[in-house]
Amino acid sequence: MEPDQWLAQYGQKIEEAKRNAVQAENRLGGVGGSATSGDGLVTVVVNASGALTDLILRPALRGEDPERISSSIMTTLAKAQREAAGQVVEIMTEFVGEGDALEFVKSKMPNGYSGDGTDPEEPQPEIQRRDTRPDDDYFTNPPEVMG
Repeated sequence: MEPDQWLAQYGQKIEEAKRNAVQAENRLGGVGGSATSGDGLVTVVVNASGALTDLILRPALRGEDPERISSSIMTTLAKAQREAAGQVVEIMTEFVGEGDALEFVKSKMPNGYSGDGTDPEEPQPEIQRRDTRPDDDYFTNPPEVMG
């Protein structure tokens, strides 16, 4: 291969890498996460790096133990950060693929990331837990109540 041809190919690879970097940066700019505490009294929003961008505390928290409020904020914040980190990992997987670079990104997520296999199972909403069988089926084959 001639030096001029090699240099042209190298220049094309650099331009492609720049385009990919700009595209990744644009996609990552829209990443964020949010979570609400189980009791619905604390809501947090974070950006792609996991930094807190919004904190909503409901009036029902007035008079609550400050340690309980702090714990609720921190737990909810970690959930939002895991959500945002999951989006970052998903985007980076598209750009760098599986391998050492992606493992490095994953290792820098302070609370892990959604989809890392450590997420607690969310309980099904009450509407999905209801037994919606017709009454005849329900009473013919009732659910086991006592185990």
